[in-house]
Amino acid sequence: MDMTAQTLENKVAVIGAGAKNLGGLISRKMAEGGAKVVVHYHSDGSKDDADATVQAIKDAGGDALAVQGDLSKPDQVTALFDQAVSHFGGVDIAVNTVGKVLRKPILETSEDEYDSMFDINSKAAYFFIKEAGRNLNDNGKIITIVTALLGAFTDGYSTYAGGKAPVDHFTRAAAKEFGSRGISVTAIAPGPMDTPFFYPQETPERVEFHKSQAMNGDLTRIEDIEPIVRFLATDGWWITGQTIFANGGYTTR
Repeated sequence: MDMTAQTLENKVAVIGAGAKNLGGLISRKMAEGGAKVVVHYHSDGSKDDADATVQAIKDAGGDALAVQGDLSKPDQVTALFDQAVSHFGGVDIAVNTVGKVLRKPILETSEDEYDSMFDINSKAAYFFIKEAGRNLNDNGKIITIVTALLGAFTDGYSTYAGGKAPVDHFTRAAAKEFGSRGISVTAIAPGPMDTPFFYPQETPERVEFHKSQAMNGDLTRIEDIEPIVRFLATDGWWITGQTIFANGGYTTR
């Protein structure tokens, strides 16, 4: 089958945490490329952002649907994909940007914090990949956002980097298991991103240190990562089973 020059036209994309920040930009750019978009959001606090993203897509002539759900609960991941298939007739692209950051020493981390971090960063990712594999059309694409800390030797982020670390292997296993259907499975590891989720975890001095570790002395921007997602969802289909460290040289492996 000729897989060259793929486009987003008439594809259906499910974007986990697709209401704002990186997820919101991915949702809008997918729609600009011609995809129909399912904009997932977690809580009532994100509903206005999800509705605004859907409205912006519709105002631009696209088609989108907002779906609420706690993706750390497998039945709600199933419901998300069920609604996507029911509304649009199928799914071609699944992008999971769900994540939670915590910077805290191991000696101060509670069991509840550990459970929450692994539920959001690992369990949700696993069942998102599972339901994507169950529901995607042949030649589909699955993409998960992880973190450049997977290649770092640092303190404080044991439950964040640790919670994202299993996704590295989930990606490889799913790539092998779904590959016979032409489905590619990848992960992207951005550096610290210039979003509201980053700054509460860090002191001003550490923010400057993080900036100093990448090209041009900058944090990763959502605009740096979104084109990579779009590439993997189209002409980059031959990349599979990989975690791509896209972070301006912040870390590598």
